[in-house]
Amino acid sequence: MDTAQQWRRDNVGRLLHNAIDRFETRILEQMAAAGHGRFSLSHVNITRNLDLDGTRATELARRAGITKQSMGELIHQLEVGGIIERTPDPTDRRAKLVAFTAQGRQWMHAFRQALEQAEREMESELGAEALQSLKSSLARYGAGRSNT
Repeated sequence: MDTAQQWRRDNVGRLLHNAIDRFETRILEQMAAAGHGRFSLSHVNITRNLDLDGTRATELARRAGITKQSMGELIHQLEVGGIIERTPDPTDRRAKLVAFTAQGRQWMHAFRQALEQAEREMESELGAEALQSLKSSLARYGAGRSNT
């Protein structure tokens, strides 16, 4: 790629995407090795946005940035897999909450272990100070608001 096009490869968005792809692929590899390999990053995106005491599907869709229809399909797949279940919302009996099952909580424990291992691997490659700086910077940037 010539230098006039280098911006396409070296911009922060591309660099973050590549790093996220590597990090999350490593987590999925470890989940598969632990016997939890039947779910994708789309499923992980749902579970990462699911409150431990349950969340309405519409709120999950909003948090994940996907349509309600797509969310419904992913919820169904996770239900079939035994990770989550739909239960009545105690604040509105017409609504349902999506919540982790006991098996889902075990899955989350395995996911946490895989995530922590992936972070240890990243720390080994980047160094503890660089990783902490990266995490702090990303947290600060992510908490900010766009000026556009």
